Order: sequence, then C-alpha cells, then structure tokens
Amino acid sequence: MLDPESELVFTVTDLKQYTYCPRIIFYTYCLPLLRPKTFKMESGIRAHDEAREREKRRTLSAYGLQAGERHFDLPVASQALGLQGKIDMAIEVEDEGSEEWVPVDYKQSRHKIGAHVRLQLAAYGLMLEETHGVVVKRGFVYSLLTRKAEEVPLTKTWRRKVREALESMRAMVEQEMMPDPPSSRRRCVNCEFRRFCNDVL
Repeated sequence: MLDPESELVFTVTDLKQYTYCPRIIFYTYCLPLLRPKTFKMESGIRAHDEAREREKRRTLSAYGLQAGERHFDLPVASQALGLQGKIDMAIEVEDEGSEEWVPVDYKQSRHKIGAHVRLQLAAYGLMLEETHGVVVKRGFVYSLLTRKAEEVPLTKTWRRKVREALESMRAMVEQEMMPDPPSSRRRCVNCEFRRFCNDVL
C-alpha cells in the first residue's frame, strides 16, 4: 500500500464523497475534526459483512459468469494516482488463457446508480489494472436490498473523470480552498458536517 506520510494519498471513499459533495473532503483534510461514526455507517458495515458470507455460498450467475475466484475486501492502490482503497469483492476470471478482473461494489440501495458510484468503480478498475497488468472493462454494483447485480462499463470517460477529480481534490486540499456547496441541498440533510456549513441550512 502507499505510504500516507510521504504524500497526499486519497481513498476511493474520498473520491466518491468528493463527487457527492466536495466540502466533505475539505473538512476531512483541511480542518482538525474527528469525524463521527454515524448509525448509517455502522449499519452499512454490518450489511456488508452479512453479504460477504452469503456471497460465499452463491454461484456467480448474478454477474453472468460461470466460474471465477472471489477476493473479498481486496486492498488496492495506485502510485500513479495517489489513491488507495478496498474492494468489497473482485472476481478473477481466467478463460482460455485470458484473464479478467471484475470489481464488485455492494450498496444498500434500490436507487439508480449515481455518478459517484460509477467513479468509484472506475477507480477500482484503474488500480486493478496497475496492480495486475490487465484491462478491466467492467464492474458491478450489487444491491443488498434487491440482491441483484447491475453491470457498469468502465469507459474512457469515467477513467478520465477519476483523474480529473483527483487533481481537483489535491488542489483544493493543498491550497485549502473552501468549495461551493452541492447544487442539491437534499444531500445536506443527513450530512454529519452540516453544522459547519452556515450557508446551506
């Protein structure tokens, strides 16, 4: 893994939250705050643990695969991107001499896949490519509520957006620039940092 003491290293969670609201990253890195652990976070951890145990007993048919090796809570990192994270599950598939890695992200949601989740999967793909030397063409979002998987193509556009977002995040933190609030105030209602934003609610 990358050494967080030697350079500014972001996590994939940072990247996802930056897309949702850039101020979360500003508060996390620029202010000496102890971020509270919310009930929603704790509930999500328990749900992921339960999903992992169920996944071990299932076939890979939900992902359109007949065979493959599952890797749970797989640590990944990219020196080039200054990024690290942990994938809920990655499927390693070998077929007639070719190798494919497929990242899978668990979600406690029935909602349509948002841009922040697509960015997260693209980041996982880039790190898998750097680590394993293979092209990662797709990922999946698995809903813990519906128990269905949705395929997400990891296109050049989303790969570019990962790099652009990381550049913006790094500039914001290094220059300690307070970003504008998100366009939708609905995102602010349950945010643990809401009390620091005097211009939103």
